[in-house]
Parts: sequence; structure tokens; C-alpha cells
Amino acid sequence: MTPADVGLTAGSRRRTPGLRRSELAMLAGISVEYLARLEQGRDRHPSPEILAALADALRLSTEARGELMHVMKVTNGSLKLCLGSARPPDREVRPTLRALLDQLDPAPAVLLNRLGEVVARTGGYERLFGPLGLLDPPVPSLPRYVFTDPRARTAYPDWEHAADHQIARIRIDSLPDDPDLIALVEELTLLAGAEFTERWKQPLRAPENTGVRRLTHPGAGELRLADETLELPEAEGLRLVVHLPADEATAAALDALAGRRPGALRAVAG
Repeated sequence: MTPADVGLTAGSRRRTPGLRRSELAMLAGISVEYLARLEQGRDRHPSPEILAALADALRLSTEARGELMHVMKVTNGSLKLCLGSARPPDREVRPTLRALLDQLDPAPAVLLNRLGEVVARTGGYERLFGPLGLLDPPVPSLPRYVFTDPRARTAYPDWEHAADHQIARIRIDSLPDDPDLIALVEELTLLAGAEFTERWKQPLRAPENTGVRRLTHPGAGELRLADETLELPEAEGLRLVVHLPADEATAAALDALAGRRPGALRAVAG
């Protein structure tokens, strides 16, 4: 961020191209002294209003604002209260959630815990991802599959994007000191090597909850799926992911996998 980006004059005696502390404080409407305390870690609990003012002044993207909010929650302990660092990841599903999945069938839908493990799924999800090897025992896991199963490279034509997404999900859903997360990271570090570790070192990124993704199925060919992710806060870190056909060809292919007449599933995006 340069002075010109925010309508300020750089001047001739500037030693750095970025904003000075006094300029950032002015733009955010806070004192220079308070900004210094934040920078030096002497104040670790800024209000959401202060963070919003700083984000506005720095013109942060929506993704960067999400990262900032996550850091704030980790720092002040609210995320720990929400997730519980010592609580094992949920692998049980309430009857009402299972009933919800039944209502969603034949659409491919899955319940995932904070480590990306498959906790429950619809029949449509089994027909779609079972032949890819994702549901193989002992514990079906999206991060393990993407990073350690060679079949994932074929299943996901955009493998790099899929790998980035899995990293973002497990990082945003768990605390750094979560022992189950630490164990998973150690496992993937050993099994996947640099493909995993280089991504793990990158700055925290907010995961995408929607979007159209490509998937290659051994019986149905290349599919385009419109994903929707619904967070379930009362379910202790579970999230519901539904894959909908993004074009008519994918809709017909999913109908064929389910043994249904063409047109049972409709495309929802172009």
C-alpha cells in the first residue's frame, strides 16, 4: 500500500514506499500511540471496530479480512472456546442430520469434520466418489486422499486448486495446538513431502465455500460440480457440502449413476 493508493502525497524524504505509522493511524481514525501498541503486541485485544477501521484503511480483500478475523479469534481465545482444542474431531452424527442427508439423496452430499474426514454421506456421494477411491477404509479423509492417493491426480483435473483448498479448510477449522491436527500434519508431511509442506508454510487463506469444480469419474467422464458448503456450528465443527450439477451433461451423468431417468437432477449453473 503506497501513499498514492490512498490519495496521500509521498513527499521527497520518504525512506520506505509503504505507509508510515502516522498515515495509517490517520486513515484508520486511531492514535499513533495505540497503533504502536498493536504493532508491538502490547495490546492483543483490539475491538472488531478497530480491526474493521484498519482493514478499510489498508483496503484488505474479503479473503484477507477473513484471515484477520481468524487471527483475532485465535488470539483472544474465542475460537478455542468454540472448537475446544482438546476435543476429538466429531465422527458421530445426530439422527436429524442423517435424516437431512436422506432428504438430499440422490444429490451427492457429505458431512465433514474439521479434519476433512467423511462422517456421513448420501448414496449419491458414494456413487460419485466411491469409484475414485476416496471412501476406502480405514477413515475416508479428503486431505489424505488428495495428498497421498495417486488416483486423486486423475480425479481432480485441477489438482493444485484442490490441494490448496484442503490446506485452507483444515487450517481455518482447527487451532494450531490441536493434537489431532498436529498428528495429521505430521502424517501428511511424511507421506506427501514438499507438495504438502510448501503449502502448509504459506499464509493462511480463507477457503472457498462455493464454486464450480471439475471432477473426472471413471464411469461418467469429466463432470462440472457446483459446490455449496454449509457450516453447522451446533454440530461441533461439522460442515455439509453438497455437489450439484453445473451443466446439463453433468446432470445427465449423475442421473445415470443413480439409475434415474434423465432430468431428475437439474443443472444449477452454467
